[in-house]
Amino acid sequence: MAGVELRQLRYFVAVAEELNFGRAAARLLIAGPSLSQQIKALERDLGVRLFDRDRRSVSLTPAGADLLPHTRALLERADDLRGRARRLSGSQPVRLGYVNWLPADLTRRTAAVAQVHVDAWVAPSHTQAARVADGSLDLAVCWVRNEDLKRHGLRARLLGADRLYAVARSTDAGEPSTAPAVSAVSVGDTDVLIDDDVTSWASWNAYGEELTRATGARAVRISDGAVTGPAFFDHVRRCRRPVLNSPKGQTTPLPSDLVRREVVAPKVYWTWSLVRRESEERAGVLGVVDALCDGVGADGLGIHAPDAWLPADDPHALPR
Repeated sequence: MAGVELRQLRYFVAVAEELNFGRAAARLLIAGPSLSQQIKALERDLGVRLFDRDRRSVSLTPAGADLLPHTRALLERADDLRGRARRLSGSQPVRLGYVNWLPADLTRRTAAVAQVHVDAWVAPSHTQAARVADGSLDLAVCWVRNEDLKRHGLRARLLGADRLYAVARSTDAGEPSTAPAVSAVSVGDTDVLIDDDVTSWASWNAYGEELTRATGARAVRISDGAVTGPAFFDHVRRCRRPVLNSPKGQTTPLPSDLVRREVVAPKVYWTWSLVRRESEERAGVLGVVDALCDGVGADGLGIHAPDAWLPADDPHALPR
């Protein structure tokens, strides 16, 4: 019974009303063989035969006739639930902010819960967290620490994680940047760009400074905002060591004179949290959090592996 889908029940009702697979398929706008396969799958999952059929006729079995009114009632309840969800989504818009990443299937996962409005102002993590705290946003996808959550009165659920890598000069100018066998580099042998502009880079700077203290990576101070973007590559060319790439940081293709290198010992991760106010009680907002975060596990993302590194104050880090 676990495999039964609502669409299969709708197919059952259509065939029961038409008593003809061809007419039912045309009504449902699907192919006749597909309809027949779905009915067979439904019968298998239910453990009963719903129709007697031969080349000339289709008729309900006693079991099919008995189940038909219950199926119609179940479909009516499902339609009522869908309607209630639509009314809820229309009455409770949820304002969502982000930094530079959102789940690709966000709309599909939240459509039945609330109407999500993605805020057009793309801002740094610390800014988006503060906007949730002051009520400008209901939710934000950002990087936060426990101290940020406590200061702002927020709660965080794990939504995703990036494993960071390094970018380095190629040892061979003719080596393509997509070469499959580029050696890994220990994080202690990398450089981390720390920008003087704390308005834009406060979160990255806090992350990078802790990383350098914990792993021996070297902090390189810059003042041009080139933690990401094409100018980042200029810093890579000037540095004599591989440079750690920021999360979701490069949409510009890697130049041919540079290569991507895996970072190990340890593997370095950046987490994405979905944050909300501690006092939030609206069903639409809480429903969006559950819709996006249920099923997201630290184990699946690799952030709790023995060779993984997260900042000590990351809300998703294991206690040390």
